Parts: sequence; C-alpha cells; structure tokens
Amino acid sequence: MSHQNKLTRYIANFVDQLYQSGIRNVIISPGSRSTPLALTFAEYGKYKLWVDIDERSAAFFGLGIAKGLKEAVVLVCTSGSAAANYYPAIIEAYYSRVPLIVLTADRPHELRDVGAPQAIDQIKLYGEYVKWFHEMAIPGDSDKMLTYVRNQADRAVRTATKHNAGVVHLNFPIQEPLLPDFSISHLWGEKEFTSMSSQSTYHLDKHEIKKILELINENKRGLLVCGPESDKSIVESVIRFADSWNLPVLADPLSPLRNGTHDKSHLIESYDAIFKIPEVRNQIDIDFIIRIGAMPISKPYLQFLQENQHIQHFVIETVEGYREPVGLNTHFIYGHPDQVLSDLADAGYKCDEKYLDKWQKWNHLTKQLLKERNEMEDLTEGHAVFGLQSVIPDDQIIFVGNSMPVRDMDSFWFNSEQNIEIYANRGTNGIDGIISTAAGMSATGRHTTLLIGDISFLHSMNGLLLAKNYRLSLTIVLINNNGGGIFSFLPQAKQKSPHYELLFGTSQSMDMEKIAEAFDIAYYRPENWQDYINALTHCYDSGGLSLIEIQTDRDKNVTWHQQKWDLIGNKLLKLMKENENVF
Repeated sequence: MSHQNKLTRYIANFVDQLYQSGIRNVIISPGSRSTPLALTFAEYGKYKLWVDIDERSAAFFGLGIAKGLKEAVVLVCTSGSAAANYYPAIIEAYYSRVPLIVLTADRPHELRDVGAPQAIDQIKLYGEYVKWFHEMAIPGDSDKMLTYVRNQADRAVRTATKHNAGVVHLNFPIQEPLLPDFSISHLWGEKEFTSMSSQSTYHLDKHEIKKILELINENKRGLLVCGPESDKSIVESVIRFADSWNLPVLADPLSPLRNGTHDKSHLIESYDAIFKIPEVRNQIDIDFIIRIGAMPISKPYLQFLQENQHIQHFVIETVEGYREPVGLNTHFIYGHPDQVLSDLADAGYKCDEKYLDKWQKWNHLTKQLLKERNEMEDLTEGHAVFGLQSVIPDDQIIFVGNSMPVRDMDSFWFNSEQNIEIYANRGTNGIDGIISTAAGMSATGRHTTLLIGDISFLHSMNGLLLAKNYRLSLTIVLINNNGGGIFSFLPQAKQKSPHYELLFGTSQSMDMEKIAEAFDIAYYRPENWQDYINALTHCYDSGGLSLIEIQTDRDKNVTWHQQKWDLIGNKLLKLMKENENVF
C-alpha cells in the first residue's frame, strides 16, 4: 500500500472520529506540513471551518468559540514556531478551564534535530499546561492502526471536556508527499466506532455536612461568594441555598448571578465598592465565607481576606483544583456546586436576618451613589458601562478586556433582568488575544459587545482580520486614554518617577478612525453621553462590525473614580455608625 493511501485513510479516520465524538468547529492556520489535516477537514464537509493566518489570534479565536458554545474546539497548524504562537491561549485555556484540542503537524523523526527547516522540538511543547500530550504514530492503514487513530481522537475529546476542562495536544509527524487521495474507497471508515464515558455528580453525605456545620459552629455572619463561573445551572441552587441560610451573595460580574429573571433579593453586586475603603472594611465582621467559582475580580475583596485571616473559608471545587491565592486556612469541598449547595440548603442552618438586611442596605446605598451622573461631566470609563447596560438588547454577549475595563464592569454593572452573558479572559488576566476571543464569541451566532482599552486593542489588533473576513456581528467599545490607564491607580503613578510615562503610561497616539477604515469597520466617536447612547443604539440596530471610541483622560479618570469611592466611603461609615448595634 502506498504512503499516500496510508496517510489518507489514517487522517480520514481521525477526522471522522472527531466529528463522531462531538467536534464541530475547527480553526486552521495555513501551512505546508499540516496539508493532510487541513485538506481532510475541508473534504469531510461537516465541520465549520475557520481560517486565520495568525496562530496566536487563531488560538484565542478558538478559545472564544469554546467559551461561547461550552464545547471543545480544534486548532490545526503547521510545524515550527507556528505551534509556539498557540502558547498564550493554551495557558489561558488551562487556567480558565476551557476545552481545546491542538493538532500540530511535525517533521518526521528523521528530520528532527538535524537542522531541517521549520523543525523545532514539539514534544510536550506546552509542558504542564495540557491535560494530555500524545505523539501520534506514523500513519498506517491496517485495522489496528485505524482503530488506534480513532481511539486517540475520541480520547482527545473526552479528556479535553471531562471534569475540569482543558487542553489536549496531539503532535502528528508527517512524511512527504503531503497530498491525500480522496478518491480511495471507504475513505471515512467502514464501521461505526462507539465509546462511552460518564461523569458522576457528587453529593455530601450526612457526616460531611455535620463536619461543615461544626466548623461554622454558632457563627451567624456568613457570605456566599460567586466568582467567575460560566455554568448557569448553578443559579437555582445558589438562590435556594442563600434563601435557606439567609446569606448575602457577593456576585462577580463574570458569574451568571447578576443577569437573568431569577430572584436577586440576596444579591450584593456592589461589594467591590463597599470593600474599597479601608475604614469601611474595618467595620465589617464576617465569620465564614463559602465560595464557588474562581477568585473574584475585586482586589478590595482580596485585601479584605488578607486582613481577616480568622474567617472560616470554604471553597467548592467540582472535581479537583486549588484556587485559593490568599494563603488562608481553607476547607475544600469537592463536588458539583449545584449538588453541594442543594445538600447544604437542607442542613437547617440559619444566619442572622439582621445581618442580611444590613448588607442589602449597604448595597442599595452604594448602587444609588454609583449611578449618580452629572449631565455636565465628560464621558468617563464608568459611563461606558452605564451606557451599555441602558441600551444593550436582550440575549447578547459582552466580552470585557482586562486591566480597567473588567474592573469598571465589576463596579458599574448592576443586576439586570436581561439574559446577558458576560465573559473575560481571567485565567491569566492578560491583555493578549482579547479581540480574537471576542470575535470567537461572536462566531457562535450571538451579537457580542467588546469593552476594551486602547493598549489591549492595539496588542490584539490581528483579531480584526477575523471579524472583517467572516463579517462577524461585533460592537467594540474602545476606551482610549492613550496608554496604560490601570497604572494610574497603582503605586507606580504615585512615585512621580520621570520614567513613568515611558515604562507604564506607554502613550501610542494612534488614530483609531484610520484603523477602523483599514478594516472596513463602522466608526463612531461620541463627544457626550447622548452621542454615546445614539452610537450604541445605531450599532445594535444595524448589527455587523462597529467601533465606538470613547476618549478619556487618565488623570481625570483617576480623580472621577476616587471621588466616587470617597463619597461611598463617607456615606457608608455614616450609615454604619447609625446602625452600629446590628453587629
């Protein structure tokens, strides 16, 4: 049997099995060594294929699709540094538990480590950031080899998606000639290959519940904290548990709690602002915290934990993991949050109702102060979030860039009856690949709004090619403060170093309108609040690809935020003093 026939049957059975195991989206970056994989995926005819010339952008695009659909996505690239460009997105997928299957074409063994072109060491290239690495066998077409290649395809899908989802890397050593022959008979295999795997849910038994209650003891001041979490199935059990125990629920904007038609009476979405002022934090006394999801975005919440290490701390993890960056003495409860919270809801425990009432009053006051807007003031970064929430249609996606945008979303996005899903790349909190990830979210079929800063925008601008080429429905709200605005809030800015602007401010002074023109993007630059609302409304009515640039001043932005925090702090301290007998 010729090499071409062996190669064709081998790759064809692999491609067919990926589809049978549930894969639907494949992102391909052009290259020579990956020709058999790319052509076979295209010939199969059932996949949604996406082509991106930039592997770094392609990987983040796949990450966005996987986030949006909550299913594994395949990445295909050629040998050499192409595979290395996947690395940032793979690290993000590892920490944010997103399923990706990475297929890297490689030189055959005899061309490795001998100076052959476009050949690097791709064995375990991504180290510990993948759940499973496998060097695929040299292609063959015996029954044994075809069963082998199907097994690996099916295992890749199951491994990437089960338990804590993550990345699988399969490396394909491929010899020349590289062109498959699609005219051969029974190209996709003759018999159906089936497999089954199950993932059990975990309930707490009565002894475990008793132990948790013993640790909590008679303490009546608890919190349920819902960090970044994409699983909407937890909402009902969270509400039931919070109601049963009389618990305040601190809901991160990347949790499914702030948006939707569920009961929000226990919801405290302004906790970041409440914890922002040290004098306020000092007045808050908490006995225990139960957390689901990752650590919340809020830095003031983290500071509160660091300052109060006596608090009993419980973290619910689905299967495994150790997401506790503060260094607290933490009790880990392993099981699906939906099941664990349901079990705890039936335990018969009650917190102090006056305690819940106090949090609700704090939250109400803080929200009212955050919402206050002077008609005469310039557009601010907080206004960008206010405007989004006032105009965005139902059943859409918001993707938020890191640094200041995600923090402003935390502060200024309040609970809503709308079915809005909010996402961000909080695995590593980086600024790379933001546009591409948002484009991937949009590729799932729902209009997506990207809230992003100018440095992140420029850093990931190649993602605009995807949005343009595939005519994606994406509205980009660009906060342009001409530099790294988040550093203005950090000690680097307060030191007044002569090197600050060079090293941290990093002004780029780019004409964003010209960038929009180059990528054929509808462009708007509102000068005031009403202009901004009109621009958003027009973008949502017309759909397609659009860019709204909000120009702000870094120094004014810091002052505006600080005035908000000072006002909230003063009002909260006054309210606490009036009700100091509650605690």
